[in-house]
Amino acid sequence: MGNVFVFDHPLIQHKLTHIRDKNTGTKEFRELVDEVAMLMAFEITRDLPLQETEVETPVTKAKAKVLAGKKIGLVPILRAGLGMVDGMRKLIPAAKVGHVGLYRDPETLKPVEYYIKLPSDIEERELIVIDPMLATGGSANDAIHSLKKRGAKHIRLMCLIAAPEGVELVQKEHPDVDIYLAALDEKLDERGYIVPGLGDAGDRLFGTK
Repeated sequence: MGNVFVFDHPLIQHKLTHIRDKNTGTKEFRELVDEVAMLMAFEITRDLPLQETEVETPVTKAKAKVLAGKKIGLVPILRAGLGMVDGMRKLIPAAKVGHVGLYRDPETLKPVEYYIKLPSDIEERELIVIDPMLATGGSANDAIHSLKKRGAKHIRLMCLIAAPEGVELVQKEHPDVDIYLAALDEKLDERGYIVPGLGDAGDRLFGTK
């Protein structure tokens, strides 16, 4: 069973409170999501391997550490996942970015891929699937299936807020995938919205209704 990590860093929690606030406008909402994504990237990369190198300082030669070449791929689920990519790339500028777009057929309820574009070497990369909201878990589950179908072997899921129902589905379907959250909320309501949540992340990021 994949692990669930809820980041309790004070800066993440402080900014998340303002993200939840219904009075936070689009511009500020977008900036806060960007900042929280960057802080979460700091936490999610904590276990990346290091290797020793040598560097010449203005004083002398010194042994130092650099990342050990583990390649990272960021895969936002369209469209709301886009709001978290820039914040992550500030800390991991060398990461390649793929995109997955899915919708559910209203008649069959089966997931339909309307867009997918991924780095050519995804099987070698540590992939971080990004979606602000893990509600029912349907989109994340389908996106992870799509990546595995194309050869991905190392996948993590990163969300701002999750409902227990979404976490349970992803853990059941993908026991090899760790989940990283800024908050684990109470439940889903009858419309499938996370409670207390933050509303529709895509609408609030892009100013749509």
